[in-house]
Amino acid sequence: MAPAIGAPAATAATAAPRLPLVLMLALMVASGFAGLGYQIVWTQQGALWLGHESAAVLAVVTAFFGGLSLGALALGRRIEASARPARWYAVCEAVIAAWSVVLALAMAPASEWLLAFTGAQPGAARQWGLAFFGTLLLLLPATAAMGATLPAMARVATGLAWRHGGIAALYAANTFGAMAGVLACAFWLVPTLGLTGTAALSALLNAGCAVVAWRLPGSPPAVTPIAAAGGPGAQRLLPLLAATGLLGIGYEVLVVRVLSQVTEETVYTFAMLLAVYLVGTAAGAALYERSRANTMNAETVRHRLLLALAIACLLCTAGLWGAEALRDMALQASGPGMAGALASEATLALAAFALPTVLMGALFSHLATEARQAGIGFSRALGVNTLAAALAPLLFGVLVLPAVGAKLALLAVPLGYLLLAQRAWFARGAVGAVTVALALLAPPLAFIDVPEGGRLISYTEGAMAAVSVVEDAEGVSRLRIDNRQQEGSSATLLADARQALLPLLLHPAPSKALFLGLGTGMTSVSAAQDPTLQVDVAELLPEVIAASAHFTRALDGGTPNPRLRLLAADARRYVRASDARYDLIVSDNFHPARSGSGSLYTVEHFRAVQARLAPGGLFCQWLPLHQLDLPTLRSIVRAFTTVYPGGAAMLATNSLETPVIGLLARADGAPLALPSVASLNQRLATHRLPQRLGDYGIHDAYALLGGFFAGPRALSAWAAGAPLNTDDHPVVAYMAPRITYAPDSLPRDRLLALLPQLSVAPAEIVDAGPEHTARLAAYWRARNAFIAAGRNVRPAADVRAMLAQVREPLLAALRVSPDFRPAYEPLLGMAVALGRSHPAAARELLGQLARLQPAWDDAAQALQALPAAP
Repeated sequence: MAPAIGAPAATAATAAPRLPLVLMLALMVASGFAGLGYQIVWTQQGALWLGHESAAVLAVVTAFFGGLSLGALALGRRIEASARPARWYAVCEAVIAAWSVVLALAMAPASEWLLAFTGAQPGAARQWGLAFFGTLLLLLPATAAMGATLPAMARVATGLAWRHGGIAALYAANTFGAMAGVLACAFWLVPTLGLTGTAALSALLNAGCAVVAWRLPGSPPAVTPIAAAGGPGAQRLLPLLAATGLLGIGYEVLVVRVLSQVTEETVYTFAMLLAVYLVGTAAGAALYERSRANTMNAETVRHRLLLALAIACLLCTAGLWGAEALRDMALQASGPGMAGALASEATLALAAFALPTVLMGALFSHLATEARQAGIGFSRALGVNTLAAALAPLLFGVLVLPAVGAKLALLAVPLGYLLLAQRAWFARGAVGAVTVALALLAPPLAFIDVPEGGRLISYTEGAMAAVSVVEDAEGVSRLRIDNRQQEGSSATLLADARQALLPLLLHPAPSKALFLGLGTGMTSVSAAQDPTLQVDVAELLPEVIAASAHFTRALDGGTPNPRLRLLAADARRYVRASDARYDLIVSDNFHPARSGSGSLYTVEHFRAVQARLAPGGLFCQWLPLHQLDLPTLRSIVRAFTTVYPGGAAMLATNSLETPVIGLLARADGAPLALPSVASLNQRLATHRLPQRLGDYGIHDAYALLGGFFAGPRALSAWAAGAPLNTDDHPVVAYMAPRITYAPDSLPRDRLLALLPQLSVAPAEIVDAGPEHTARLAAYWRARNAFIAAGRNVRPAADVRAMLAQVREPLLAALRVSPDFRPAYEPLLGMAVALGRSHPAAARELLGQLARLQPAWDDAAQALQALPAAP
């Protein structure tokens, strides 16, 4: 793989046997394809121990550029002086292939060692230091060899009568292969072959390149080694090469972070952005190569390119404020569907990257030309440029952006290019003035959807994401990550609390619980109200931990709970690196299409969770059906049942708009075998939670068990044959975005399609006995009827209009199961409201409720409160 650069071709002093042009181009296409294939594979593998895909992207980009730099600097001079550069190229390709095979075998144990060395909850300096340098060392043999391939092929070209367009054509072919590799990996190879299969195909391409290059007949004549750089021109050009490499990759890192608030931030988003960046830079190098025979002064060209690049970066940065409008226009033009959504993301990438990257490619080509004339070899120019580029992710992504924000960080890039230019003082001054004006007067470069009448509570830009809290006109607050991903709201206390209370109450006596993911904090804080329970929460983003205090204040009054420990740690890494054991582990309903979330639904992760469970412990994995299609859900369920064959499925609530499914299992993977209904009622009666469980719909054992809808046999049969989601074959990351980009159904439709396909027998879950078995089965039938009846209900302010829609369906559910309070309570509330204006109708409805369920006195008391009949 070659970085985004170009270089001039030299002319051979004598004729030499030629490598056919088509063969040279084919080698570079294959090498570029393989190189970007590795980058995609290693990024996703690195995310498993680095803790987040954005962290992995930064670390792997650093490792790639660092390795390319070291390879070019260490081997370049020897290659440039060699009479057999094709042999060097062949050896480099063979080394890449061999090390990729080594990594295929050693990546898992190496990442385990790095994970253990990093620890479950490392400090920021330790985490990022190991992320960058650990990844660099792990990939170094392959990336260093990659760094020497372009100098080797460039040296081969010096023996050919191939002027002007030689290196540009080679680089264009290499970059075309790289772009094809990015897109093929995202849309075909990884979903089909998995990570190891994709790396194996890339290794075969490298090995093929090595064989072809090694067997090439003849060789170009030797070239006299380039004299060591030491003149004033060289002393000036090396810092320029470094600075432009740093600014170019810094611009890429910052733009990707800003656009993450506008795009869907899936694996396809990353592929689109990277592909556009590669094509733009290659086009710039090729355009420069075609036009470089002009007679313009080299220094003048350099300053004009620097100024043009400053203007381009400034214009494209200013255009980012309109990214949402551009996205909407592109979506409208491209039409609905996944193709249209991807086209809109490609449009954003072109708007942000096209012009700057073309100029970056041209600028490097020109600097490389000047460097050669000043006695600096091409490999040294390449090495210095990529070495500085390797520092950009750490400097801009981890240090500068969180410190000053995206706006100032991005505006520093055109300002940096202006400082490097030394002519056109008036133009530089004008561009500098605009840059400073934007820095002082423009709003933050942040995208926050604030509803009409609402307000922004908080906004924080971190190293991995931007986190905001927004309140609407009704006072409902919402927590969002990168603006696109909602993590909960103050209006979902009941649902969030139930996600803690249900698994908590199903365990006979938990003393220590782990929650993976914090969100608003409502779930874990609800559990921590139990005075006998110690609760740990692993949350990747420190900014989410800070923002959660706004929501949890309603429960804890802002007073720290000594039994609640918030850990700034990645959930995946924590369960693998920690040695703690927990009676209960509850995993948040992570959006499966977002960056890195798919790895929290793999077989390997579920096994890691199993290792953290104490004997008799319970694991509950919540899944957002409103963000999942059924094929993706099947893959997750198959991964879950592979580890926990006795697992069952339950609903968090009966919501049709935001249905959430829980997969519940014992630590040993056996069927749940919950204690008797009587024991569960005793557990509910003796709990030490301060909450009134009835407020959360948990009145008795039937309500506690009432969410179950699938037993072990039904779950396993339903998921059989689905693609298995594993670390090596991350199918969820590639399947889940389909419904994000182009929803083909409503959440209620998916829920209503799912329930009839699954079933559960009381004996699969609980020791119920004959009486309770019948009542529990009836409860589940009533629940399914209740949910189905809600499909076509439309909210109405008038109680009579509402009753006309729901009265008979709810009464029918109660006739099936008088224990089913979700049908009883709405009718009770509407009857009380109706009593103010139509007491006779209210009396008739309350009488029906009292007859259907005489054990509950709510209807009888409401009847007594009504005025006497005339």
